[in-house]
Amino acid sequence: MQGLYLVTPDWDDTAALLARTEAALGAGVALLQYRHKTATPALRLEQAGALLALCRRYGVPFIVNDYVELCRELGADGVHVGGTDASVAQARAIVGPDRIVGASCYGDLQLAIDAERAGASYVAFGGFYPSRVKRYAVTTPPSIIDDALAAVRVPCVVIGGMTPENAAPLMARGAHMVAAISSVYGAPDVAAAAAAFGKLAARQ
Repeated sequence: MQGLYLVTPDWDDTAALLARTEAALGAGVALLQYRHKTATPALRLEQAGALLALCRRYGVPFIVNDYVELCRELGADGVHVGGTDASVAQARAIVGPDRIVGASCYGDLQLAIDAERAGASYVAFGGFYPSRVKRYAVTTPPSIIDDALAAVRVPCVVIGGMTPENAAPLMARGAHMVAAISSVYGAPDVAAAAAAFGKLAARQ
């Protein structure tokens, strides 16, 4: 797990979502997470199924945010859970030992340690910077990456207002993946934006 961890925006326009996702996948994506907090169950199933098919074509693992049962129903590659979702242990029990389970750890190292012990495949920290999509109660200090690398063995993801420029020092500290939404999906050139994140990983 190394490079751009692309997270989808809350778009109801499936055609636009797929077109921009495919442009990014063609430029290089390490993981794709489907995240749509306001979708109806029918739209969620439609979009997740279409994105899964795209990821299969490009050989990119596909992760579902929150909805553990949807992950299992679709045969997705994994699920990501946050503080108000199913626990890591619950998610692991549902999806089994071979799928990816990611965990939001915000700015809390102990959450990451506990998540790894419960079976997490990776841990995500943030937000580090103001986000146009998410609202965070705290700003995560960059030093948490140093602490995490010493405390856990699973890959570390950084999230929150990420651009290639402000993600660079976090990747230089040893973060494995950068999670991005708006800076890719909202970019004039999606492929170029995705490739710029990929170059950060290539420098490590």
